[in-house]
Amino acid sequence: MEKTAELVQKKTDLKSLSKEELSEFLKEMGLVSYRADQVFQWLYQKGVSSFDEMTNLSKDLRQKLSEKAVIRRAKEFQRQESKDGTIKFLFQLDDPSDYKVEAVMIPDFYDDGEANRLTVCVSSQVGCMFGCSFCATGKMGYFRNLTHGEIVDQVQTINELTEERFGKKITNIVYMGMGEPLHNYKAVTESVRIISDPLGIELSPRRITISTVGLTKQIKQLADEDLGSNLAISLHAADDEKRNKIMPINESLNLEKLEEAVRYYYKKNEKPFTYEYLLFDEFNDTAADAKNLVKIARWVPSKVNIIMYNNVAGVALQRAREDRLNAFMRILAKNHVTATVRRSRGDDIDAGCGQLAIREGQERGKSLAKV
Repeated sequence: MEKTAELVQKKTDLKSLSKEELSEFLKEMGLVSYRADQVFQWLYQKGVSSFDEMTNLSKDLRQKLSEKAVIRRAKEFQRQESKDGTIKFLFQLDDPSDYKVEAVMIPDFYDDGEANRLTVCVSSQVGCMFGCSFCATGKMGYFRNLTHGEIVDQVQTINELTEERFGKKITNIVYMGMGEPLHNYKAVTESVRIISDPLGIELSPRRITISTVGLTKQIKQLADEDLGSNLAISLHAADDEKRNKIMPINESLNLEKLEEAVRYYYKKNEKPFTYEYLLFDEFNDTAADAKNLVKIARWVPSKVNIIMYNNVAGVALQRAREDRLNAFMRILAKNHVTATVRRSRGDDIDAGCGQLAIREGQERGKSLAKV
């Protein structure tokens, strides 16, 4: 049994290869170029788990592939459904460590009950290094990056559900689940390419949003690559003193450095982006906070997403009260800042912003947060 497991470990996981690497791998096996497109389509459009399912390949070719390669998939382990229609998925990763990650499907409906937007919030890492004080995932610490294949697996599985239940594909993807997406830059950007590929899920990159706590080097790198996707900055405080208290990354990458990266990003592609701002009661919801946020929103064309926080066990910060939200929004509107309020969804199944975490006996991983 151990010898068999060792042989499997030595095989190449096709879903860890980029599209170009997959083509090169198959070329080295002596396969003609069009086979790469066929295999890619089986992996990322049809979501197969074995070579036997690749029915337009000969039996001999499937056998040849199985001798040199494996297909590892993140598989649905558990599902919870909220009274508001939100569905949280727990995915089991195919590795010896028994790691799991969470993803969320958030539906919006027309008045007649027909599905409108079907948004998938995906995870990019097991845990997170950056230790934001309000985030359940941040309390876990960081364990490992997901491969691009494991990211796409979340989308594929949920897309199958939406097609079956609502008769339509998912409409939007946000990289706002477990992990810091730009800390796993290569896999995240490759997953965007695969998801938007005509032989993949074929979702326009304009419907994909990558979120970051403010990794300035990677923001500039993303600007240079210009995947066509959207960028969201997890801001959550509009001055360095408050941001330092809740987001350890700000001590090394402060608002001055973030401004430089943001201006670089906009200069490169002239594309507005979004600031995500969790509103905490009597912490970052004062008139002074709103005025500081106005200044930041004027760095370059942008919009602000004010998020009503889903309270997390063990976190002192609480969701802002409605009267304080209203006063905050009035200041933004008076200063011509485009801002919307996003109500957290799935709070009855811990699927809201900052709530995704594995709770069953997992050790703490690496973190910037001081314990």
